Amino acid sequence: MTLEKIISVGGKPGLYEVLTQTRTGVLAASLIDGKRITVSARENVSLLSEIAIYTLTEEMPLGEVFQKIFDHLSGASALSHKSSKDELEAFFFDVLPEYDEDRVYASDIKKVVQWYNLLIGKGVTDFSTQDESETNSEA
Repeated sequence: MTLEKIISVGGKPGLYEVLTQTRTGVLAASLIDGKRITVSARENVSLLSEIAIYTLTEEMPLGEVFQKIFDHLSGASALSHKSSKDELEAFFFDVLPEYDEDRVYASDIKKVVQWYNLLIGKGVTDFSTQDESETNSEA
């Protein structure tokens, strides 16, 4: 499972794996408890592969941020997303010192850490997108 099949649904906790597309949206399964939900095309849905974090020079894809966290922690889980704002910002600065502190809020860092821990807990360690995978296999 790559980030191409994982979504965040506005107003719903956690992450979801896209199972299939329907006429009116998608059928997805929660990574937290496995329950299936139908997500309407009208709902606010974000593909993790399309999300990026602001840095001082450019936007860094979320998959690259996850990979940096994974490498920094040698594959272990990160600190809890319920940690204090200062702890979360210090951790994020250790992992990604070039992140833009003016445009990346503590709530964003909390989500990234929560999502990373959820993915690691489910055994997802491939943080590449499909495009990156295809490029690497062609080389």
